Amino acid sequence: MDPVVRAALWLQRAVAKVMGSLLAVGLGLYLVAEVASRPPELVSAGVLALYALSLATRVVKRLRGGLTEGGPRRLDLEILLHLIVGAYALVLAMPGGLDGPCYALVYAVALLGGSFTGPLTIACSVAFAVLLEGSLGVWALGQLEADRLVQHTALIALFASLNLIVLRAELARIKRLSRQRIESELTRMRDAARSYRLLGAPASPRDHALTPAPDDAERLIRSGVDEIHQAVEFALSLLRRTLGLRTALLLGTDANGNHLTILELSSGEEAILPGPFGIRDGIFGASLERVTQVSISGPRAAVHLPYYALPRPAVGAACATPLEDHGRVRGLLVVDREAREAFTPSEEETLKAAARFVLRAIDNERVFVQLDRAKVEQGKLYRAANALAAATTEAQVIEAGVNGAREFALFDCAVVTLFDRQTQLHEICAASGEGTAELIGQRYRHNSGLVSMVVANRHALPYRGDYDPSRQVVFTRQIAPPPMPSLLVLPLLVHERPLGTLILGSRRRGAFGDAVRPTLEVLTSHVAVSLANARMLKRLEELATTDGLTGLLNKRALIDVAGQKLRSALRFSRPLSVLVCDIDHFKRVNDTHGHDVGDVVIKGLADVLRRAKRDTDAVGRFGGEEFVVVCEETDERGASLLAERVRQELSAVSFPTELGPLTVTCSVGVASFPAAGKTWETLFKSTDDALYASKRGGRDRVTVWSPRLQGAA
Repeated sequence: MDPVVRAALWLQRAVAKVMGSLLAVGLGLYLVAEVASRPPELVSAGVLALYALSLATRVVKRLRGGLTEGGPRRLDLEILLHLIVGAYALVLAMPGGLDGPCYALVYAVALLGGSFTGPLTIACSVAFAVLLEGSLGVWALGQLEADRLVQHTALIALFASLNLIVLRAELARIKRLSRQRIESELTRMRDAARSYRLLGAPASPRDHALTPAPDDAERLIRSGVDEIHQAVEFALSLLRRTLGLRTALLLGTDANGNHLTILELSSGEEAILPGPFGIRDGIFGASLERVTQVSISGPRAAVHLPYYALPRPAVGAACATPLEDHGRVRGLLVVDREAREAFTPSEEETLKAAARFVLRAIDNERVFVQLDRAKVEQGKLYRAANALAAATTEAQVIEAGVNGAREFALFDCAVVTLFDRQTQLHEICAASGEGTAELIGQRYRHNSGLVSMVVANRHALPYRGDYDPSRQVVFTRQIAPPPMPSLLVLPLLVHERPLGTLILGSRRRGAFGDAVRPTLEVLTSHVAVSLANARMLKRLEELATTDGLTGLLNKRALIDVAGQKLRSALRFSRPLSVLVCDIDHFKRVNDTHGHDVGDVVIKGLADVLRRAKRDTDAVGRFGGEEFVVVCEETDERGASLLAERVRQELSAVSFPTELGPLTVTCSVGVASFPAAGKTWETLFKSTDDALYASKRGGRDRVTVWSPRLQGAA
């Protein structure tokens, strides 16, 4: 692009970016001129309309999300500069001018700016206000009162910055409180879920805080807790109405079984302590120690109820019913009432039935949550299996496998290794994550590292995924992944045959616990099968397109490639040439030295052609001792030079035999597009004619096709 045009475009973009600010500055200059010279009212009305239109346009754009180039910050500055000009215009129009009571309007604009803009915008707007007021004092009013200007500047900056600081502090406080409220609610929900055995307890609260449950798990836990809450709340409310109770509450034991916490509560009292309570406190200890229902009555019954704050209300009778879950006490159903009549056997049986109802509701919801969790896991496995089934190459399989693993576990790095049983070598073929790029392509021998042990034993390591870099070696001591507290090496097995490993690493402790590892092992089995299928597909493609003896393209594959190259040459009018090479007196070689030596000679010519060709050339074996080379972007002269080089290199090769060293020669025919033909059939026929001419002319030579050779073969 012409430099002048580039400069003009750059200048146009720069002016567009600052146009709004320049317009505000221009309006400020007009305000100074208006106060100094009093222009016609018609001009002032036009400028006022321009001001209103410009301000309204920018406010609308800002409300719509800052659609102009540069985003909301530049719009904020433009709006604030417009408001400052308008504020000074109104102040000058009011009695007292800059010293009048209406000057507070400028402070109001500064307060407004501090509420929705950033520090840089505030600084620019304060500087603009100071310059505008100074200009009004010097050129419009004929004097500059430095004390007043300094005072106004300090107050404008104070109002703007104070509001900015207070607003940001308040927003930060609100965010912090909201985050704490959300975390508290999540903690309460998880504690309830652990009490209902919907969620396994973590090793410690700190570990649990560092390991948030995935969204699907949170949803399942929340729905399970809500369902149990509704069922238990209904049962407690029904007991209160039917038995005339003051309070009915369900308490659950913690993970260690040392304390009781209130899970559900239905009471008319407000003085209920939140807990936790000791398992030996009052009526709790009596019921839990004997694992039986305990009833008390009398004027001092409230003394044995730890959940009432002092002074305790009047309680005449209380009953505690343990909740046994598979032979273990999981909690207590405790009720009390004001009447001093002891609970009758019928009422005690009702409480036992209520306890069984609560346990049944918890068990049912536990089953539902497990089914939903299994459904979610199966859905993830189904998606991962579909992605793996669609992968046709090793790279696609590895990518799909790592993406599938992210559905089940949170990890920071992933590495895939492949194992060659014949060479006993491990190769790191793929890696993702920070600090893993240098691992790709590394090879090492089978050793005592974790990867080698997993391949040998066909089991995931290390135990529970706990990794200590100072004591454990993953690959070798020289080749190591980034140090992480959690690491899991999973074997890729197909019919108990190891193909390699999938290594996952996480910066969080306990990232690969018992809930995650079995699913990952199932996933890696799918990855291994898909990897084996991809290798088999690649092998089938190689068998279908390559010659088994030489590794070059076979006849069918070469004809397909030649057709593509010929169509490209025809479309873009580019040169293309074809060479046909044939070993001289090859039948004599087979008859004299045997077919084994003949195969060695054929592979020798294939090696010569492989070395001589360019990357864009296609070489194939047409059958027997005949080879074809298709050369893109090559005219007749270039093709003949290539053919001559092939002929000379083959004649210089010595093949060892039982009868002594053997040397062979070859004859080559060359034909070029479009002179020798515009289709593959005609072009190959012309090349064959040239080869026949080389054979008939004494062999060990190169012949380029010409019209006089047509039909020579």
